[in-house]
Amino acid sequence: MHGTHSHRFELQTRAHAALMPAASAGQKVVNLALQGGGSHGAFTWGVLDRLLEEERLVVEGITATSAGAVNAVVLAHGLAAGGPEEARNALRRFWTRMSQTASHGFLQPSVIDKMGSDFGLDNSPGYMFMNALTYFSSPYQFNPLDFNPLKCLLEEVVDFERLRRQPAVKLFICATNARTGKLKVFSGEEIGSDHVLASTCLPLLTRAVEIDGDHYWDGGFAANPAIFPVIYGCEAPDVIMVHLTPSERPEIPTSSRAIMHRMQEISFNTSLIHEMRAVAFVTKLIDDGRFLDGKRIFIHSVEAEDVMRELPGSSRFNSDWEFLSHLHETGRQRADDWLAANFDRLGVESTVDLQAKYF
Repeated sequence: MHGTHSHRFELQTRAHAALMPAASAGQKVVNLALQGGGSHGAFTWGVLDRLLEEERLVVEGITATSAGAVNAVVLAHGLAAGGPEEARNALRRFWTRMSQTASHGFLQPSVIDKMGSDFGLDNSPGYMFMNALTYFSSPYQFNPLDFNPLKCLLEEVVDFERLRRQPAVKLFICATNARTGKLKVFSGEEIGSDHVLASTCLPLLTRAVEIDGDHYWDGGFAANPAIFPVIYGCEAPDVIMVHLTPSERPEIPTSSRAIMHRMQEISFNTSLIHEMRAVAFVTKLIDDGRFLDGKRIFIHSVEAEDVMRELPGSSRFNSDWEFLSHLHETGRQRADDWLAANFDRLGVESTVDLQAKYF
């Protein structure tokens, strides 16, 4: 998968994969794959909140992009600081502070927006101004000091020094090299706030993040998220994906705004589709006895496509607490439903029909 890039990553992480969390009787070890989606990441917060309550689950590794990367580092920080309960507290702390910080900004829902039920910002003066500004200017002009409030918030909530030393969970943060277009996966002891900012960088809104002489944009352009890091870097065969970006839409978008939104969704799902097809291909080779040494992977998904399809693109910038709480509760419920229906299938089979979903 991903050719020589994957092979090189496999060689680099073989030793890292040797240490798999010990599971007690009745526990199952899983990996997580967390998609990006701006404020929609509060759905992922809800999913993680419920999974962290589940004493029968142990998380070995997390691969994540954008908002998923934010949730991943906050979760890992909490696990290192005090275990699952502290991880739940850290996630709530982050999203609460995110909403409080945003409440002082210009991206506020208008009265008309609040009267609607889709949590959009389409009638927000701040959102309309931001949209117009990005047509005629870039963050290199309108943000010459490169101020990013997310950096301050991350460093307030996450102890990155402790994060780099923690053995609780293996982290893989995805970003896109703005010069080459290639995927870059940051992992383990190298991860700091800048690496998370690189993974979340929307190039029309924030300047490319420079790390070791290279410049990075949002990881979603190259992987949303990449799956191969937990395949090659972890031992557990189960990957639970928290899916935020709708795979399908029943209607054809006709407005300019809806067309651009759908174009981005397709772009952010393309690399994932390719990897899922590769997983399906390898699984068939194993089933047919043609790849005896292959690692069998079980893919699972906790999603709310029915909810996400109803949200306009502008809602990804809405950090109003009512909206975040709604997504959080939805995530908790979907995770609870998924566990009730599928826990016993972990380690046995995929609960996603890869052929139906990705072919």
